[in-house]
Amino acid sequence: MDWSKIKTIFIITFLILDVYLLYQFMKVRDANKYEVITEASFEEKLKADEIKYVDLPKAPIQAQYLSAKPKVFTQVDIDKLKGQPVVIRGTGTTTLHVTLEKPLKITAKFEPAELSTFITDNVLSGDNYQFGEKSDKDKTITYFQTSGNVPLFKNINGMIIFKIDEENQIVSYEQTFLEEMEKLTAKEEILKPLKAIETLHQKGMLKSKSKITKIDLGYSTLIQLAASQVLAPTWRFEVDGKESLFVNAFEGQIIQFNSDENSKVE
Repeated sequence: MDWSKIKTIFIITFLILDVYLLYQFMKVRDANKYEVITEASFEEKLKADEIKYVDLPKAPIQAQYLSAKPKVFTQVDIDKLKGQPVVIRGTGTTTLHVTLEKPLKITAKFEPAELSTFITDNVLSGDNYQFGEKSDKDKTITYFQTSGNVPLFKNINGMIIFKIDEENQIVSYEQTFLEEMEKLTAKEEILKPLKAIETLHQKGMLKSKSKITKIDLGYSTLIQLAASQVLAPTWRFEVDGKESLFVNAFEGQIIQFNSDENSKVE
């Protein structure tokens, strides 16, 4: 056996392996450099457009896809509301229509605290909702259902919509609820909020001199089926304390809502 040749072959093999590993290292390093440079240049673009934003989460965040089913309210559910100042219209449905016997007066500058006691004491599973938005145009106040304290944004099967009359009183509300919430996938790292902001900027969704005043992570409907739905992690960016913009936190697509389902914009 020619040990000299074998030794030479091993040396060449290890040299090739070292070169390959060095190539992979340089490739990863260059990719990381490119990402840092890209983020830096994008921040310069925002600065040039005078677009500001609140502090962003720095640590990587993980999330997963969920599934859920609309709850069908039964007589048992309705019986739990007996003795409370409400009248129920409709049974055996996924939507409860409730008319208040005694309207609730709210202030002109509504604060969520004004409804917290009522929701806790009078609404079914009231602890599973949080304030979502107020529409002066539609004269409504909407609360989003939560999952693990994370909001389900604008989900028609998981919200409470309070109706306001001309005297600034809440006179009725409609309620839907998602149940059988299950995890469909293992947790994965989601899109960084700055990358989601870049998508909004590229699509012209952020106007010059605007400010992102609040950033939330929640869920929105990805797939709506007859008896269930799939939920995807979603970034919500509140702009100038008024408008909310939504981006899929896995796929990076902008989400626009209509009355029936979510639609995506590339």
